[in-house]
Amino acid sequence: MTDFYQRVTDEQDFLKKLVAKIPGFSGYVERADRRSSDKILREAIAAHFESIWQQVSELQRTFLADGEIELMDDLEASAIKLRQFIDRIKNAAYGYAGFFDAIKVKQEELAAIYEYDLRFLDLESEITGAIDNIRSSVGTDGLPASIRNLVSLSQNCIDIFEKRKEVILSLSNEIVEDNSSK
Repeated sequence: MTDFYQRVTDEQDFLKKLVAKIPGFSGYVERADRRSSDKILREAIAAHFESIWQQVSELQRTFLADGEIELMDDLEASAIKLRQFIDRIKNAAYGYAGFFDAIKVKQEELAAIYEYDLRFLDLESEITGAIDNIRSSVGTDGLPASIRNLVSLSQNCIDIFEKRKEVILSLSNEIVEDNSSK
């Protein structure tokens, strides 16, 4: 996951690198890079899940066209959860300002956040597999279970995003407390 942070850092222009050498200013640049890295990462995750959401919508249209109305509610539950996740990840304040504005953020703290981001990418694979399973289960007794699995995985996206947010907020509070006690 540090690849995203590294990508932003590597793309700094010459002037920005020069200014980063001015005492006190490098911390500002590093915080801005963290925010940019967080933004790039979350936009990429949102784009991947947007594609998944479109696949679920396509399944809904297929079931509707085939007269499988009873399956629409469960698929709709998954589509709603995926849309909620996409909206939350796209619309969260970039970098969670209180956290990324702190003077020092340890690499371990960033790694904890990136672990959640990696879990999103793992879930992407799991959800894609669940969608494939639904497609292959059409006309079988396993179809309702495969749809329930998709709904469960879609809820996991929201749950993991909320845990990521909690980690950032708790780390932010720790940093604020540390800075105020100095």
